Amino acid sequence: MKIRDLRNGMKQVYVEGKVIEKSETREVLARFSDTVHRVATVVIADETGKVKLTLWNDQISQVEVNDLVKVEKGYVSSFRGEIQLNVGKYGKLTVEKPAGHL
Repeated sequence: MKIRDLRNGMKQVYVEGKVIEKSETREVLARFSDTVHRVATVVIADETGKVKLTLWNDQISQVEVNDLVKVEKGYVSSFRGEIQLNVGKYGKLTVEKPAGHL
């Protein structure tokens, strides 16, 4: 699926893109407990457009700018009027480092 085809509410999406931007990590309090989670946003792009991808906790350190990422069984939501791609607990995030990257 191409980024331009993503729509709010979609489920079971498979998207690939190159990371072109990564936000600072911030901490948020879980909604139903006193657990603190780390969250960051990356922008991924393909030839059709770009979209924000939300990363949580351990996912954040796996992804850097210029990496290629694949999201399998992800879902699309809207946050502050902007669509975002999410891996979710049933999805899978695969990260490929560019050639020559250690």
